[in-house]
Amino acid sequence: MTYADLFRPVTATYALIYDLLSVLSGTLFIALSAQVAIPLPFTPVPVTGQTFAVLLTGVLLGSRRAGLCLLLYLAEGSAGLPVFAGAKGSTAYLLGPTGGYLLGFVPAAFLAGWLAERGWDRRLHTAFAAMLLSNLVIYLVGLAWLAYFVGTDRVIALGLLPFVAGDLFKLLLATAILPAGWKLLHRIGVRTASPPLSK
Repeated sequence: MTYADLFRPVTATYALIYDLLSVLSGTLFIALSAQVAIPLPFTPVPVTGQTFAVLLTGVLLGSRRAGLCLLLYLAEGSAGLPVFAGAKGSTAYLLGPTGGYLLGFVPAAFLAGWLAERGWDRRLHTAFAAMLLSNLVIYLVGLAWLAYFVGTDRVIALGLLPFVAGDLFKLLLATAILPAGWKLLHRIGVRTASPPLSK
């Protein structure tokens, strides 16, 4: 059970509407987070809030909704909507140096949601592990793609090292938020599948 599942209506029609709105809201959240972007002069990859938003969306929505959300997000950008970093959007941008990171968002969000469905977001250490594993997926796809543009000898320096500290901070922030949210819901009487654990 994920956060989104807690409030999903029982009636099939309302549940479908809820899922669609959840997916659309997720794309908006990610698009807004992409505009928090700091370009770095020595690399084509900017520092953005996207990674945090993508992983959080995965955990909140669950694997299927999150996967659809990120596919829709990429489709919006490919269609020209200004949802990528710097309010950009085009197929050319998606196929550019940062395209691998964008494509990596889909399996990363799916994995984060899949782990959340199994309760990984309810304990500090497993929440951190879920965020870390999902973030590694983004790096793997993003670096493999970026290497085509900058070369394998420079890809780590340009696509990984400048972002480790910031991503670690975002992972720790998500780790602190997620289990605390389950505890709060449990305390105020929202019925969850199982009580959250602190260890």
